[in-house]
Amino acid sequence: MKRLSWLVVAVLMTTRVSAQYDAAFTNFWALQTYFNPAASGLDGQLNVQGAYSMQLVGFENAPATMLATADLPLFFLSPRHGVGVGFMNDRIGLFANKKLYLQYAYHQPLWDGKLSIGARVGFLNETFDGTKLDVIDSNDPAFATSEVNGTGLDVDAGLRYSYKKLWYAGLSTMHLTGPTIKLGDDKTHETSVSRLYYLTGGYNLRFKRPEYVLYTSVILRTDLQAWRGDIAARLAYNGEKIHLYAGLSYSPTISVGVLLGTTFHGLQIGYAYEIYTGGIGALHGTHELVLGYQMDLNLFKKGKNMHKSVRIL
Repeated sequence: MKRLSWLVVAVLMTTRVSAQYDAAFTNFWALQTYFNPAASGLDGQLNVQGAYSMQLVGFENAPATMLATADLPLFFLSPRHGVGVGFMNDRIGLFANKKLYLQYAYHQPLWDGKLSIGARVGFLNETFDGTKLDVIDSNDPAFATSEVNGTGLDVDAGLRYSYKKLWYAGLSTMHLTGPTIKLGDDKTHETSVSRLYYLTGGYNLRFKRPEYVLYTSVILRTDLQAWRGDIAARLAYNGEKIHLYAGLSYSPTISVGVLLGTTFHGLQIGYAYEIYTGGIGALHGTHELVLGYQMDLNLFKKGKNMHKSVRIL
């Protein structure tokens, strides 16, 4: 459900595999540096975030994804430079996919807004636990009967434009080189990771009472064969000491979700529950938790250490 393509284990461990590789997050709007490296260091703050997604709750070997990221601007060079680091651990069935990466972004003022370009380099590690595989013929060479793993180089890139904190649009691609990861000592099994494209955007609708804002966000992802789109809307209250939001998300033919969250003294907490519309039942959805912290790094900026997150709220 959280992938655009589900692969049966028996197909996965044949000599070659090609599928959409990345997990989808319900709180995609809060994890912009993951989906587009061009967002690194964009807010002029140190941003530390973590997300955990438990998908298809109640099913054995259901997918679970953990993501941890951090990014900041390089003020000692110029606030136009941003860097970031991240780690993802994605488990689905007998597979575990890990990714460790570094990323860089350059931000250029343009037309009262900001144009950003970013790149990311990382390593993918794929593990398959064949000891838990139940097959009729254990001597079939198409299936691994032990735990096998492999590593591959991965490259991502992105563009992003934001206008006066009113709206933004971005285009990014993951797995730019389409890496192939060979598994095991004998390298007889391999996973081919397809290039994946992301189109993201958002618009902030403000009211006469400035403490209320309606944040809308959208993401479209495709490997040019299948696609998934998500849209989210959050009504936020931004008080002097506390910020709250509640909203809904929708993915056509896939799911609907409920969004809740708060920010207090720079600490961000967000929760989402996603209900699949394919008939598996409301109790077998996805629980997702996002935690974050922001700290102002510009010591010469007026009102420093006034924590507020435009990503979460």
